Amino acid sequence: MMKPHPKKIVLAYSGGLDTSVMLKWLKEEYGGEIIAFTADIGQGDELRGLEEKALRTGASKIYIEDLKDEFVRDYVFTAVKANAVYEGCYLMGTSLARPLIAKKQIEIARREGADAVAHGATGKGNDQVRFELTYYALEPSITVIAPWREWSFRSRTDLIEYAAAHGIPVPASKDKPYSIDRNLMHASYEGGILEDPWMEPPEEIFTLTTAPERAPDQPVYLEIAFDRGVPVSIDGQPFEPAALLQTLNIIGGEHGIGRVDLVENRFVGMKSRGVYETPGVTILHAAHRALESITLDREVMHLRDSLGTKISELIYYGFWHSPEFALLRSMIEETQKNVTGTVRLKLYKGNCRVVGRRAPRSLYSSEFATFEADTVYDQRDAEGFIKLHALRLRLQALAGNPLLGESINRWEVMQHES
Repeated sequence: MMKPHPKKIVLAYSGGLDTSVMLKWLKEEYGGEIIAFTADIGQGDELRGLEEKALRTGASKIYIEDLKDEFVRDYVFTAVKANAVYEGCYLMGTSLARPLIAKKQIEIARREGADAVAHGATGKGNDQVRFELTYYALEPSITVIAPWREWSFRSRTDLIEYAAAHGIPVPASKDKPYSIDRNLMHASYEGGILEDPWMEPPEEIFTLTTAPERAPDQPVYLEIAFDRGVPVSIDGQPFEPAALLQTLNIIGGEHGIGRVDLVENRFVGMKSRGVYETPGVTILHAAHRALESITLDREVMHLRDSLGTKISELIYYGFWHSPEFALLRSMIEETQKNVTGTVRLKLYKGNCRVVGRRAPRSLYSSEFATFEADTVYDQRDAEGFIKLHALRLRLQALAGNPLLGESINRWEVMQHES
């Protein structure tokens, strides 16, 4: 028995190509009431005229919610505190935004008495997973509509033609069929010429950063202060979360900071090429890591780092609301209790370099670390320390461990041949 069509659908609506077409398609396919929901997480001018466009295309109403501070405070800064970077390169500006958007979408669905939610993610990508895992975690019985898995359109070119036929204004064209995702954390670009991983991204696609070769010839210095792992000020001036990140985006963007071109492994199994601009968070990651280097205990830092791949995967795959992520997040918060202090950075033509760090509870001691004469460290103590750590290696050699002997023999042969 087929389920009846939902009477009221809340669509996560960006006003881009996919969701612009989707709004019209949902109205024609399902009838009923379509409510558009847009999360303002720093898209800027992309929100201009969105309400009029949504209502003209078939929405009965639209919610535009300002979530910028919540996005930066609860999601972006959590990733910074965890040093979460997917596959060593991707700072996850899209991954972090989706669970927040989906959470607010469910809240609006409850407020409106809607019986379904819809999103614009394709059946090939990660976002479908991120949206839907959040939907089901927060509202287990909700009906989910994913038009890319239902409709007859097979490409973004099909969508562009449909939009033109129905008089729907969209930002994409056949000449520039890029998929663009922008928020306060980053701008990402996929599709079109970028699907060839050999092709260099055309300069005109970038919106947040100056090309490093055209950046100022003079460096700029910044001092970023943190309180328990959270960035709170720039050059002594306090900022709220969204304003702080926006300020760093502007400064970093002017100096060409934060461009990344990578091929990443999607959760669904394929590889995907993406180009990203993340100026402000690139600066924050460098600063935060530098501050941790003088405030975190060695074993605590190494344990946290050993879990970094798992933390990044959980965020990238969409498991923000999973019990395992909640556990790891509480651990990350525990590690940040003493991560308070200031980091000085030098920005110059695409490079972000740490040039100073200080903290009231720093574990760095020049008295112990100095190469000059000191009165606090007896260098003779190192002999026993080394011998204790060498004991198991000596026992292996005395027992005639064949693997150890083989490696030594290979080394001796290499030395002889050289």
